Amino acid sequence: MDMIHVRAVSPPDVTDQVVDRLAGDPCVLNLMVQPGAARNPDGDGIACDVLTGAANDVLRSLRTLHLDRRGSIVIEPVDMVFSGRAAEAGTERLGPLARAPVWEQVEARIRAEGRYPPSFYLYLVIAGLIGSVGIVTNSQILIVAAMVVGPEYGAIVSVALGIDRGDRQRIRQGLTALFTGLSLTVLVTFLFSLLIRGFGLQSAAFEAGLRPVSNLINTPNFFSVAVATLAGIVGIVSLTEARTSALLGVFISVTTIPAAADLSVSIAFTSWSDARGSLIQLLVNIAVLIVVGTAALKCQRAIWRRVGLRHGRPDRR
Repeated sequence: MDMIHVRAVSPPDVTDQVVDRLAGDPCVLNLMVQPGAARNPDGDGIACDVLTGAANDVLRSLRTLHLDRRGSIVIEPVDMVFSGRAAEAGTERLGPLARAPVWEQVEARIRAEGRYPPSFYLYLVIAGLIGSVGIVTNSQILIVAAMVVGPEYGAIVSVALGIDRGDRQRIRQGLTALFTGLSLTVLVTFLFSLLIRGFGLQSAAFEAGLRPVSNLINTPNFFSVAVATLAGIVGIVSLTEARTSALLGVFISVTTIPAAADLSVSIAFTSWSDARGSLIQLLVNIAVLIVVGTAALKCQRAIWRRVGLRHGRPDRR
């Protein structure tokens, strides 16, 4: 049975209301209250375990008491549970809702990826450089490596969350980070590609025009849109269910970094038609991933809201 652990600091004047709401919910277990135990912020310490299917309802109830503003709420995953009471409550009261995502955790994961320290831009540039080596040596392995290293999907899904939640600042920050990071990647990779061309370091096959890796990247078509669409769906579902292995597959599926790298290499080697195709591929991938990510978030919320209504725990998020 999936559960989360909730730790909260409650101002003394609302503690009774908080405890009453938690104690009255059969999906809240192991409730403990420590009056006056908390400092910074000061207040009463409250801890409990909540079945994940009921977590959205419980957390929303705590927020209506402004516990997140006047005190604090901390959510932790529970790796293992041995409780017959928890299993009974989950089976009888939640049914399929027991597998519902905790949206606070989902959005926290996306927000964590939507931060843009200097390392975000460093990873982008390094990924672009690895991709450029893969292109001039016709190495598919290096292209895959560049996809894994690139952090751009975090910014893309953060923009999708911003659209879903109507958060203009998040949308603006994500798009700015993408534009700045990819522009820097293209510039640095272009200079690196000029160096490769100047010293004649490209492979003989690439020099002779045999460029299967590059041609795969700079030829946008129906399959490019199809793969980006499927990757966008899997990416959001992976974040919702915290499945890192599936999320890694998304990184390897989308050709944003390879397209940026191929754009730089094509310009350096004056392959203008290839550069145009790479630019289109890059823009198509970003646009499709954002649109599909937003739609997938909205669809999942709608599906679980419907499940919640059927089982008497409506999710209004």
